Amino acid sequence: MELSDTTKGFLHSLMGTFLLSTNFVTAKYGLRGFNPETFSLVWTSAAVFYAFIFNVSTKGIRKLVIPSQSVNKILILGIFTGAGMLLTWAGLSELDPTFQSFIYRFQPALNIGLAALFLGERILVKEVFPFILMVAGGLISFIGRWDVVGIGVILTLLAIMAVAGQMLIAKERIKDVDSNVMVFYRVLFGAIVIAIWTFSTGKADFHVELSYWLITLLGALLGPTLSWVFTFRSYQYWELSRSSIVLTIQPLFVFPMAYVFLGQLPEENEILGGIIILIGAMWLMWVHYSHVRNILDS
Repeated sequence: MELSDTTKGFLHSLMGTFLLSTNFVTAKYGLRGFNPETFSLVWTSAAVFYAFIFNVSTKGIRKLVIPSQSVNKILILGIFTGAGMLLTWAGLSELDPTFQSFIYRFQPALNIGLAALFLGERILVKEVFPFILMVAGGLISFIGRWDVVGIGVILTLLAIMAVAGQMLIAKERIKDVDSNVMVFYRVLFGAIVIAIWTFSTGKADFHVELSYWLITLLGALLGPTLSWVFTFRSYQYWELSRSSIVLTIQPLFVFPMAYVFLGQLPEENEILGGIIILIGAMWLMWVHYSHVRNILDS
């Protein structure tokens, strides 16, 4: 049975969200050994290697050539990637993983605004309200703790702006550049930006224990490589705004992984925020299901 584009878009987006959620756990562990700059360099360089092997083994090296009209946009995509990586991991070094994943709920909100502004995508009014509720849950999770987490929050919010820029460019160029090839150039140019920053600031320090290397290399495969393959591929079937809405359930994946692998539990207000996000997610899925059903019935 052939799946509809709506189903394909949802499944690819959901898998991308799950894999991207592993970032917060594997990266938090890696940051116990590496400083943020060196970690960003190792993480992104490993992703370049994985993406290269994946592309060459499945498509051949000739497929890595991208159309000339897309070169500038893909270069900007890489710059945003490098900046986003550095800011995200610097923020995570100050925060616990579940907490940062809550803050990242601002990123889908910014995606939706940019998609409506630059891509002309249409948002259903009924989908806005549950999404606002989910964002409110993220806000509740850090109210009253600014003196403790302020620096980490600011760095994460700046990272979110860079990530939103990546999503917009990816959606715009996905018809011209294969999603797997786009992932390769995204991390390649990002790694170059990070390398320039890390070595020019004298922050390069690779003398850490083997366990930190292994988890970082594993995380680079799951997060910046495989997760973005699924996320970018979802854009072939779905609007950027809808794919971004699925991303809002990310804390529900991060919460159990952070507890199982890191032994960390959120604060009480973070749990409250997570419950509100869950309610918003269930509401949103019902609204979306009802909308699709009405279209099919009409």
